[in-house]
Amino acid sequence: MIHSVGFVGVRTEAFAAMTALYRDVLGLAPILERPGAAWFRASDGAQIHVYGAADHEHAFFDRGPVVGLVVDDFDRARAAMIDAGIEFIGGPQREGGSAWNHYRAPDGNVYEIIGPDRTGSEPAAGS
Repeated sequence: MIHSVGFVGVRTEAFAAMTALYRDVLGLAPILERPGAAWFRASDGAQIHVYGAADHEHAFFDRGPVVGLVVDDFDRARAAMIDAGIEFIGGPQREGGSAWNHYRAPDGNVYEIIGPDRTGSEPAAGS
């Protein structure tokens, strides 16, 4: 079951303007800010990540925003999606009690599922 939108990410040529929109116009304080990347958190906890076009780690974001959907059972949702033929981008990532994985939906766009990490795994060193 999907509970909410928990993440919106964008990789853009207009990095400075997008960062200024969230920081200066909409009043969100960055929770992370480094050259080419800025992360913000809305009052409900949803995160908004802005990446510059030179950020190759997020090149798979393609041309549109990436939306992260919060699910109640990450591993069950992921397994059901695999069974339905959904292609995931890389493997699941797990950190701080959360798990997430990007996927390409039937519409060709990239999305993400986010949920609790019930595996009990520890965060990877350097994450």
